[in-house]
Amino acid sequence: MAKINLNPQVPALPKFDDKTKIDVRYMVIAPYVSVHIYYDANLGEVIYDLEEPMLNEEDKKNLDRIEAAMREVVNVNMTGDDNSVEALLDYVDKTAKLIISELGMKTSEEAYDKMFYYLYRNFVGLNEIEPMMKDYFIEDVECNGMGENMYIVHRVFRNIKTTTKFNDMEKLSSFVEKLAQKTGRYISYASPILDGSLPDGSRVNATYTQDISSKGPTFTIRKFTKTPWTPTQLVGFHTLSPEMLAYFWVALQYQSNLMIVGGTASGKTTLLNALAFFIPQENRVVSIEDTRELNLPRENWLPSVVRSGVSSAGVGNVDMFSLLKASFRQNPDYVIVGEVRGEEASVLFQGMASGHASISTMHGDSVDSITRRLMTPPINLSPMLVNGLDIMAIMTHAVVEGKETRRLREVVEVVSIDEKGTAVTNTPLKWNPADDKFYYATGSKLFDKIGEKYGLSKEALQKEFETRTRLIYALFQNKVLSYEDVQRVINDYAKTPQVVLKKYGLA
Repeated sequence: MAKINLNPQVPALPKFDDKTKIDVRYMVIAPYVSVHIYYDANLGEVIYDLEEPMLNEEDKKNLDRIEAAMREVVNVNMTGDDNSVEALLDYVDKTAKLIISELGMKTSEEAYDKMFYYLYRNFVGLNEIEPMMKDYFIEDVECNGMGENMYIVHRVFRNIKTTTKFNDMEKLSSFVEKLAQKTGRYISYASPILDGSLPDGSRVNATYTQDISSKGPTFTIRKFTKTPWTPTQLVGFHTLSPEMLAYFWVALQYQSNLMIVGGTASGKTTLLNALAFFIPQENRVVSIEDTRELNLPRENWLPSVVRSGVSSAGVGNVDMFSLLKASFRQNPDYVIVGEVRGEEASVLFQGMASGHASISTMHGDSVDSITRRLMTPPINLSPMLVNGLDIMAIMTHAVVEGKETRRLREVVEVVSIDEKGTAVTNTPLKWNPADDKFYYATGSKLFDKIGEKYGLSKEALQKEFETRTRLIYALFQNKVLSYEDVQRVINDYAKTPQVVLKKYGLA
């Protein structure tokens, strides 16, 4: 069987201050596909070019014949998502070789290896975009319709135009159907909008017909990070400060209610995943999402995802509201809601009022805009219920030294909300865009609240906060960055704090 490596080593990419000097190559599917990212002087922009194997005319014809024959004989269950990639590759290899011998084709080993890549790509993978899905550096893949160059969001170079496009309406439509099939959702002329998750957790949004988008079907894929960023990695990215993490660590230990707020792609889910490290390991966590984006580093976790109906009539629909209602019967210590939009907010806030701690995210850019949204239609919460919220963490898109990045702009404590909906707040931690530094501005009112509830002195909580700040900074300096290592330190600290502090020279 042709050798194919779907996880080649991730290279360290250099940083370029001058984008006209960008010229890098790296492998994404070895040894067949590499990526070339370079500045095109004629277009005046950076280009992302996939370099796939070249086939001569005869090999192209042979590949078309093999693909046509495989469509007739391929066992659909075999190309499903339950089988390992090795088993699928083996199945495609055997089927292709059988077809070649039955059709009496003459092909060299080198030509077969190249054709095998395309068979893998089109039958097991996601066709033209499969190499992008295997590129570690890509966060989003965007197609704006037929005949349009696709765009990607790259971790290092941000928004880049690609040389990949769909020039055939039928091909693009059938690709969107394939996306729908892989997400287990339904798309048709009657129900032309798709929102779902691929088997690897990547989030797909697609439209199907020209009535919806004039350039034909479109899709956007937000790639799923298999291992979430850890708290110490976020310190390394300068997304937030060790003080902010220590603050959340104390807050989540004492079951505070937290809402992460921000615009689209401001890093809300990334922060939520990182903060989940601080939920005490023995706590039972139930999460509810529209599409699967959370990946929590814990065993006692019950993830649930909204289910769309199996037909355009919505038969078999399971919405967020019903999942959330059911979740409170599952005895959770923490309820996590991927994104609050509508009537489920009332259940969430009633849950808070009855003592179930929660973390959620919501679109917005300030405490006032969020409290207004919560207290006006369609959500319509009473100020009394909104008072259950302890903290809002406000994420923002920022441009620092000409580069796009994400920052935790401020941590705001909701002290009280009066009948008119006016919020009294306290902002203990904030980011200053002028010098790109984080500041611990004032004392925490939340620590006062925790002290009263659990019988702890303000001094003891303040000392604990300072100790954890030093510990997080020490972990960052000692390059304790991986998922398992960070979780182990946090769990060990809960049991034997002195041993952990001593290990890092803090006792």
